[in-house]
Amino acid sequence: MFHRILVAIDGSEHAQRALSEAIDLAALANAKLTVISVRQRPSALMVGGPVVPPVDFGELDLALQSEHAQLLESALGQVPPDVSITKVLAEGPPAPAILAQAHKDDNDLIVMGSRGRGGIASMLLGSVSHQVLQHSGVPVLVVHVQADARIER
Repeated sequence: MFHRILVAIDGSEHAQRALSEAIDLAALANAKLTVISVRQRPSALMVGGPVVPPVDFGELDLALQSEHAQLLESALGQVPPDVSITKVLAEGPPAPAILAQAHKDDNDLIVMGSRGRGGIASMLLGSVSHQVLQHSGVPVLVVHVQADARIER
């Protein structure tokens, strides 16, 4: 069974589902849960491409930091009191940050959503979940959001 579970959140519906699954697994296994949110520093491409209106990147960076801190606090509020939880606000490209945290804490499972809020960057560079799957030394549970409609056979 798993003893230390790392779950990555980014505010997406897929990440919320991953958090729910990770909480359930941690409760069933009496495992320690670490919730990580990774903040990337804003860049011109992140804001709007090569032609960027004047932007205060310092202010935008503070807003992103606040948003990720709120995501972590919201996640903590969803965890039952009998589950041991740690929150981590990391910085940098998400996949390497998630993998580094998993290694640092000696996690034996990573849980994450199949899609996040990556948008165009995911299409160009590959999804974060795909990168983590390719480079993780521990099992990775990739959680999908269930479709509302079932496929008829």
